[in-house]
Amino acid sequence: MKRKEFLGLNIFEGALWLSSVTVILSTFLLGGSSDIIVLVASLIGATALIYVAKGLPVGQILTVVFALVYGYISLKFHYYGEMITYLGMTSPIAVAATVSWFRNPYEAGRGEVKVRPMRRRDWGVLILLTAVTTAFFGLILAWLSTPNLFWSTVSVATSFLASALTLLRSPYYALAYGANDVVLIILWIFASMENSGYIPMIICFVIFLINDCYGFIHWSKMSREQRINHKDEKMFEKTETNS
Repeated sequence: MKRKEFLGLNIFEGALWLSSVTVILSTFLLGGSSDIIVLVASLIGATALIYVAKGLPVGQILTVVFALVYGYISLKFHYYGEMITYLGMTSPIAVAATVSWFRNPYEAGRGEVKVRPMRRRDWGVLILLTAVTTAFFGLILAWLSTPNLFWSTVSVATSFLASALTLLRSPYYALAYGANDVVLIILWIFASMENSGYIPMIICFVIFLINDCYGFIHWSKMSREQRINHKDEKMFEKTETNS
């Protein structure tokens, strides 16, 4: 571990995590919310995103925990789309992503996951699966008379896309999650109009949006560095072979 790192986070990432936690706690305390499960979910989620942004498998483990807790919160407000999405889709994919990330480290003994480039065929299959999944869950949500059906259905699409891109170890996972954050901000604004106790969930996903923006920046940097290092290694191997 580098001297400037603490628990795998550098100074900027530590500050981002601490700021996220401070804002979430402040909103919870000043807003007078008594639903401790909302606070727990927000703190776990914010922490998970920091480690996912770092490309560390522990982030996926925390994502599984967040998905379970968030699914319960969604059930309480009858956001069946969110409940089904996170319990039936996000959580299982996060488990698969955890296994994939552990099996595909960039370097042995180093926690950082190996970034995987996306091909045209990958995008084609992913878009098709997203469309099928969204249509299937959309019908279920309509049958359940889910509140704010349109946004709940859009949330299914963005959640599936984000989870799949995370499993595929693509930097674009962060953009998909960012889109999902915007949708969830809208959904919980509607929920807060009926129960102000859900205002911390709005703040939670605003924080998530900021963290996901950082995730895309960091993963893009990781991708460039890994690509450059890979080229250097190939050139070194070629030189060694010729000599």
